[in-house]
Order: sequence, then C-alpha cells, then structure tokens
Amino acid sequence: MSASQRAPAVWVLVRGLSRESGHWGAFPALLREQLEQEQPGAQLILLDLPGTGVLHDRPSPLQVPAIVEACRAELQQRGVSGPIHLLAMSLGAAVVSDWVARYPREVSGAVLINTSLRPFSAFHRRFLPLRYLALILLSLTRLGARRREAQVLNLTTRLLPRGEGMLDEWVGLQRKHPVGLRNTLRQWVAAARYRASRARPAAPMLLLCSESDEVIDWRCSRAISRAWGVPLRLHTQAGHDLPLDDGPWVARAVTEWLQMRRMQGLAPGQRH
Repeated sequence: MSASQRAPAVWVLVRGLSRESGHWGAFPALLREQLEQEQPGAQLILLDLPGTGVLHDRPSPLQVPAIVEACRAELQQRGVSGPIHLLAMSLGAAVVSDWVARYPREVSGAVLINTSLRPFSAFHRRFLPLRYLALILLSLTRLGARRREAQVLNLTTRLLPRGEGMLDEWVGLQRKHPVGLRNTLRQWVAAARYRASRARPAAPMLLLCSESDEVIDWRCSRAISRAWGVPLRLHTQAGHDLPLDDGPWVARAVTEWLQMRRMQGLAPGQRH
C-alpha cells in the first residue's frame, strides 16, 4: 500500500497520576501540526484513565494491566483498531509500557515521557522522596481547589509563565471532574506495584525526559533507555510536565524520531 493510500495514523495520548486529558493544554494541537510533516491527517485521541476526567466517578484499578484493559476497551468502544501510536507521561507511561509488552501487534510505536519503572531504578530515584510526597499530600488535603492546583502547577512546571490563565483552566477541570482521594491513592498503588519487563519492547519506542524534573529523577529514563536499547532525548530546563513546559520541543522530538525511522527504512507500522 502506498503512503497516499495508507490509513491516517492514530495517536493515543495518556496522562499521569490524578491528571486528565484536559491537562494536556495546547500540546495536542502542537503535536498534530508537527505530525503533518510525517503523518498527514493523523488522528489524536486523548484518553482519560479510570478515576479521572470523564471517568472520574469510576474506581481506578489497583493494577496497571487492568488500567490497560480499560483503555483498550474504551478504544474498542470508539471503533478504533490498531496498530496505534501511544504517547504518555508518568503513570500513563507505565500503562503504555505494559500495553506494548502484552499487545505488541496493537502498537506501531510509543513515546514515554518522564517516567520511572521497576526494575530499572531504585525507589528513591523513581519517586524523589520529598517532592513526590508533597504531590501526594496535596491530593489528600482539604485545601481549596485553587491553592492546591497552584502548588501542583508550581511543582511540575518550570518554564510556564506564572500567569492565572493555566491555573484557571486547572481549577475548572478539577471542579468539573473532581479526582477523589480514593482514586488518587489507587493510582499511586498501581504505579508503585508495577514491574516492567526487562525484555526490549517489540514496538519502536522513544524516551523523553527533563533533567530539571523535581518529581521523578531523569536518570530513571536513562536507565530504561540503556536496558531496552531505545533512544532517549533530554530536555535540560523543563520540569516534570514536559509537554506543558515545552510542547513545541516534544512535538519536534516526536517528528524527528519518525523521520529517523523512515530514513532507516522502518515504515510507521513496522517493528525494529
């Protein structure tokens, strides 16, 4: 099948702990614009994990594989069939890791952003103790939504202008789709329990991370890159929420990765 006849690529985007699809901000539009260079007409699907977004009233599974099954069921319900591209950060990246390991034929490629996985890094590197504890405690407190979201925004971003616009959006999301204490804890348990395969992923993969991430040590991504033999790109200034801090950089990195694969003779649906 020629490039002109090939069905448009489908990208599925998944966020992290207690965050929903609305927290991607302007990034999906930036990614779609960049993808036109390599994958014209690419479709983007923003999935909410159980317990967040439009699914905030559902219990979040206590195991990452169960979260994967929920995501696959949602795509099936939408009439989406693979292979697909997956892009995710933090907890979402653990979900994608399991997805690729158990259903490699469903995935054309995956991009993992600022993640940490057992068994490649020690716990103290996977979750920087004080910073990660602060993030969890913010979810447990009875602080007003605006104060709590402001502190989370300050913890996870470094380059974002400190205006009120983004904070207003986040407060609105929390009020519209409140993430409860129970689901926050259940997602944290799932992330802490998950153990990734040591085997190299069958689908092409790219790792992106932020050297200035104050939630997860960037060296966790480096350890995964070395163990799996997959490429890693490092941003030196952004915080944990890399797509929000520097969305254009992430979008370019994804497109350049696709270009590299094409030049190496790997069509979007082919394996290593």
